[in-house]
Amino acid sequence: MKDTFITGDMLVQYYELNKQKKEIELEMDTLKDAFHQYFNQLIGPNDKGEITISGYKLQRQIRKTEKYNDEETIKRLEELQLNDLIQVVKKPDDVKIKSALHLGLLKEEQLDGCIITTYSPAISVKTLAPR
Repeated sequence: MKDTFITGDMLVQYYELNKQKKEIELEMDTLKDAFHQYFNQLIGPNDKGEITISGYKLQRQIRKTEKYNDEETIKRLEELQLNDLIQVVKKPDDVKIKSALHLGLLKEEQLDGCIITTYSPAISVKTLAPR
């Protein structure tokens, strides 16, 4: 396995690139907003469209997603006596479990094998001195 060395130059490069990335994303978001505003005025807010300028094609796609309103749908299905179409989801209540542990109603050993721990690494480089 190859040894990896971290240098000050690498940290500076990462810091500067990350700063540029944020500036670029901000500029791109501003342009996207302008593009959406253009299409909203030209064809409406929920319509796809495209234009070609200077050899570039700008397209706007519209993705439609539909989701049932939980409360209203459950109420309606119960009125229609279609309870088989309603999911009953059993889920541990984290707040109540922590309270039960704190009050001594439940011991941590009783939950051995029940806790799933996940880790996700994140990199952060900050400058310590003003630049």
